[in-house]
Amino acid sequence: MKNYILKLADDSLIMGQRLSEWCGKGPYLEEDIAIINIALDQLGQANNFYNIAAKLFADGRTADDLAMLRVEKEYLNAQLVELPNGDYANTILKAYFFALYQKLLYEHLSNSADEDLRAVAQKSLKEVRYHYTHTETWTRVFGNGTEESKTRLKNALENLWEYTGGLFDEVEGEENFVELNLIPSSKKLHEEWKSTISEDFKKFGLEIPTAEFMQKGSRKGVHTEYFGYILCELQYMQRTYPNCVW
Repeated sequence: MKNYILKLADDSLIMGQRLSEWCGKGPYLEEDIAIINIALDQLGQANNFYNIAAKLFADGRTADDLAMLRVEKEYLNAQLVELPNGDYANTILKAYFFALYQKLLYEHLSNSADEDLRAVAQKSLKEVRYHYTHTETWTRVFGNGTEESKTRLKNALENLWEYTGGLFDEVEGEENFVELNLIPSSKKLHEEWKSTISEDFKKFGLEIPTAEFMQKGSRKGVHTEYFGYILCELQYMQRTYPNCVW
């Protein structure tokens, strides 16, 4: 169960870190604020999951230690969230894929037999429902906009699609937790996700890619070449000034 919690925490941490790179660089002020608010929500969710994980590990490490002081191969996030932001169409489409995943996941976890997981999911669900609404709206605007916006959205789809399957890769032992009604089946979650994607894509003017290839390694500590650079930025303060606090 520890690694399952870590994969949820790592997803949110790295997604929040990536989206925060837009601070002060958004296409206009209101959207700059909106995307950074989504980043802050992700960091808050990560903190909640790391606190649960710290309690399960019970080895003296805190949520901060788990977030900031592990080595690259110990992070279990999906590779999708660590990809570069790219242009705004790419960022929004990636955030849309992830928001839909979290929305469906938290809807199921809101009924988990685990009290801590259930509480975090119920608290976070209203946030990710907004994330989904926001990114779905922007994706629809891009898909039904100018030739430039349509081209950028299609390019983003080509860049990102092969990484989406990694969201649903499993850590060891997940099937046992499903039987105990602690977590939803990742396979069934993927089916729900693809069904919603299919309906949404009709509104976006997009077609689901026919290629079945998906990148491997998510949830196993295998990362893209971009991940080391993220950790360098993320861990700089704790590595340089151990045990520093605000």
